[in-house]
Order: sequence, then structure tokens, then C-alpha cells
Amino acid sequence: MKKILVVDDDQGILDAFTAILESENYDVYTESDPGNLASTIKKTSPDLMLLDVLLSGGDGRVICKNLKADEETKRIPIIMVSAHPSASKSIQAAGADDFLEKPFDMDVLLKKVADHLAAS
Repeated sequence: MKKILVVDDDQGILDAFTAILESENYDVYTESDPGNLASTIKKTSPDLMLLDVLLSGGDGRVICKNLKADEETKRIPIIMVSAHPSASKSIQAAGADDFLEKPFDMDVLLKKVADHLAAS
């Protein structure tokens, strides 16, 4: 089973992603505190991450850039998520593999996840 780590500070978003992804037989892990992210990644070894752009306690773009610069985590596809359409430009500079706008379409989410998992 492919493992997906969802990083968001909104419990409702975490619950929605979890329900959708688990219904497609993905193994889903969640993290709401950017301070715990490094240990969560080590524990779960995700195949893909969904990462919110604006997190309380951290900037998803900075987190993404750091993950892509690290030998241990640079291979993990990262789909950044935001309610701000203009964020799609800034996530490219952070090295994200893709962008998903909130509110998201379930079919678009599942297609992006499947495409990135197939390519990795």
C-alpha cells in the first residue's frame, strides 16, 4: 500500500483528505504541527506528501524547499495545497511537484496523487 503524508493545520482538511485517500486504499498519515514533521517523515517514510502552503508555525514553501534539498527526502513527490490561486506561482520556486487549489475536486486530487505515485 502506498503511504501518503498530509500536512495541514486544519483538522477538517486532514479528515477530508484521509477519508478520500483511504477510500482508494492509500495508507494515510497526518501531521498538523510543522515542528513534528521531520520525525513523522522518519517514522512513516511516505511515498508522497500533500503539504499546505500556509501553516501556523511554518511556511509550507520553506518546508518544501528544505525537503527537496535533503538527500533523505528529495525523492518524495510533494503536492502543495492552498486556497490562494496565486500561491501556485510561489510553490514552483519552492520545488514542489504539483499544486492543488482548495476547495479541491476529489477526482483532480486522486488523479494528481496517482500520477505522481506512478512517476516516482
